[in-house]
Amino acid sequence: MPIKVLFICHGNICRSPMAEFMMKDIVEKMGIADDFYIASAATSTEEIWNGHGSPVYPPAQAELKRHGIGRTPYTDFSGKHAVQVTRADYETYDYLLCAESWNIKNTMRLTGGDPDGKIMRLLDFSDRPRDIADPWYTGVFDATYRDIEEGLQAFLKHLGYKPS
Repeated sequence: MPIKVLFICHGNICRSPMAEFMMKDIVEKMGIADDFYIASAATSTEEIWNGHGSPVYPPAQAELKRHGIGRTPYTDFSGKHAVQVTRADYETYDYLLCAESWNIKNTMRLTGGDPDGKIMRLLDFSDRPRDIADPWYTGVFDATYRDIEEGLQAFLKHLGYKPS
């Protein structure tokens, strides 16, 4: 059974889809994609109208492309649209990894709590636990990329994998 990971941020157009497709890229290159089910979601509905979510924010897309992500069917983010976290996601996923502390609070509100300890920040796995700065406000997508990469490497090590 695959390890199910849901990446979460406020709008599901920057940080969480970047994490989703960066993780897909890493596990695909490691040859362990079948070990995982990876997705992303938002805590808000700000990027979802009439049941249809916004695509990945263009500067986030550009940052992913700059690193060669999106070239394979598994890492193709062109069809990704924002969705909101649901109560059912808590039962579905093994890990609900948030970009920041505020996302944790809102995810717990949406899912009904965290009795199994599944909700945490991605960078809680790193040597420097912290929030991932929101590039929607900072405009610094390369720094966000580096933070996410640090978190993903640490998360994979936590799971017993040796990422490159």
